[in-house]
Amino acid sequence: MQAGRSALAIAGLAMLTLAACGEDVPQLMNLRATGNGPDEFAIVPPKGLEMPEDLASLPEPTPNGTNRTDQTPEDDAVAALGGRPGAARGVPAGDSGLVNYSSRYGRAAEIRTSLAAEDLEYRRNNKGKFLERLFNVTTYFQAYEPISLDQHAELERWRRAGVRTVAAPPPGQGQ
Repeated sequence: MQAGRSALAIAGLAMLTLAACGEDVPQLMNLRATGNGPDEFAIVPPKGLEMPEDLASLPEPTPNGTNRTDQTPEDDAVAALGGRPGAARGVPAGDSGLVNYSSRYGRAAEIRTSLAAEDLEYRRNNKGKFLERLFNVTTYFQAYEPISLDQHAELERWRRAGVRTVAAPPPGQGQ
């Protein structure tokens, strides 16, 4: 009987030791491929072929150069949002007033680095319970729930204040 308790205590101690040797950067989302097949998100089909109006307008082929059928996700997103693909990145001249107004109380130059460090510390403090970590249970939503925005309550708050919410569905639909 005593030997069984000793073995159980040693097994428990071994589990605790292994749990303490966890990763330095906590992973709250545990999304992993279970098979050895291809990663379907790594395969990006090219744009469709099309015949240009003037063959003389085609650029000279260059090794490792771009192709007219290559995907351009940034330019495609800019075009989808009504912008001009290929235009200089950064703040458009027409939006400089908005940027100046939004930064009137100052802004932190290293905001991204600061937020990344704060989020890492938050994830370290909210990495889940022992068994959740042991069995790779996703704890992302549970960890961030206290600081999440309730979108429906926020929408109702703005509507009660009399603000038009044109991007949201009309009241009584889609909620």
